[in-house]
Amino acid sequence: MKPQIDSARWWRRFAAGALAATTAFALVPNASATVDAAEAASTLGAAAAQSGRYFGAAVAGGKLGDSQYTTILNREFNSITAENEMKWDHTEPSRNNFTFGSADRIANHARSQGKQLRGHTLVWHSQLPDWVKAIGDANTLRSVMNNHINQVAGRYRGQIHSWDVVNEAFEDGGSGALRSSVFRNVLGTGFLEEAFRTARTADPAAKLCYNDYNIEDWNAAKTQGVYRLVRDFKARGVPIDCVGLQSHFGNNPPGSFQTTVASFAALGVDVQLTELDISQASPTAYATTVRACMNVARCTGITTWGVRDSDSWRGNDNPLLFDRSGNKKPAYDAVLTVLNGTPTGSPIQVGVNYRLVAQHSNKAADIANASTVAGAGLQQWASSGGTNQQFDFLDAGGGYYRIRARHSGLVLQVSGSGTGADVTQQPDTNTAAQQWQATDHGSGVVSLINRQSGLALDVWAASTADGARISQWTPSGNANQRFQLQRL
Repeated sequence: MKPQIDSARWWRRFAAGALAATTAFALVPNASATVDAAEAASTLGAAAAQSGRYFGAAVAGGKLGDSQYTTILNREFNSITAENEMKWDHTEPSRNNFTFGSADRIANHARSQGKQLRGHTLVWHSQLPDWVKAIGDANTLRSVMNNHINQVAGRYRGQIHSWDVVNEAFEDGGSGALRSSVFRNVLGTGFLEEAFRTARTADPAAKLCYNDYNIEDWNAAKTQGVYRLVRDFKARGVPIDCVGLQSHFGNNPPGSFQTTVASFAALGVDVQLTELDISQASPTAYATTVRACMNVARCTGITTWGVRDSDSWRGNDNPLLFDRSGNKKPAYDAVLTVLNGTPTGSPIQVGVNYRLVAQHSNKAADIANASTVAGAGLQQWASSGGTNQQFDFLDAGGGYYRIRARHSGLVLQVSGSGTGADVTQQPDTNTAAQQWQATDHGSGVVSLINRQSGLALDVWAASTADGARISQWTPSGNANQRFQLQRL
């Protein structure tokens, strides 16, 4: 992920990421949704900006004197992340001795070039001075942590687009639990909430992110642990604005990657790919990864962890978009092509009627008994051509839609936030329970994630029978959560 990490840790992490990333999924872009070649942007940052996103790079302050490095950086990227210079060991090497020279150099460069600046990172168990690790008293550590956040975030108040407030707090493996660290061990699990609340006060304008690695596979216990944390924070009003998926991949992203992006976004937070690098930089793998972000409205930016392969922490993996001589690699062209597409978020078109056909059963979503009464439930049934199996999509804003039954004029609504909650038709009030985000699986196949619950439209128990209820369940990407949009 970053320099100054021991090689054993790197191999543990890389092996886990490679295992989770054995297959890639291919998304089919909307053929009509492409920017005219004459209008296409010619750099990564400019291309991303067309859709309101950023495309950035992690920057080492010591390389800003390298003309090749800065030429690429200034030309191609519209966002900068400090690679090491804002971490605790750089900014507060001894208690209350704050040193900002290296971090200021990066902040000044970003400002002089008109680029966004990401802050990385305020609270992390690694690259932490020994004096912090040695604190055993909760009151002392709480004071030290909050002071560090206030001093560092306060210095750059109003200059930072997003802060990685807490970094890598969850352990690897199958527990989905927080890792052992001085913060967890001395302050308990509440240190995360306190860090986010302190950061909000220190810099109210910055987006506050939780950032971690190996949380890109939706089926991983670690991913689910982070998901539960973010859902809890949102439910209780703890200030969190974004989730950073570090995205250090083997040869490909995991097959469930877009499901992960969409599922976090459905909680009401932005998603950022914060440290992207892919072993050997396959053009297909890079295109798939970037397209997954472009297909989700709240995936707001991408950062590669370095500029050239020679700047990467991953040695001989050559995982970036520029080679060691600063030349654009084939993956660069693949990424630029995807960024220059017009992201629709899904193949859905407003004002068009569709039949929603469950991929596992080939049966249509159906309002039971063609009822026009509020509260009638959603089920699957053999396609009949009836208007109670026809739906159109109403733009709810922010990449969400209401789904309206043609025969009744009522919209689909979940009855609660829990797994298994019924989906019924109700009068349109445009509440979060009636808003759905589409995850595009290609070829007109989508999953639909509810905004209120973050759960997916799901045929109960993957039944293939007529009359099987359609409810909501934890997103899995399975065929009983995928629906073919059959345009009528």
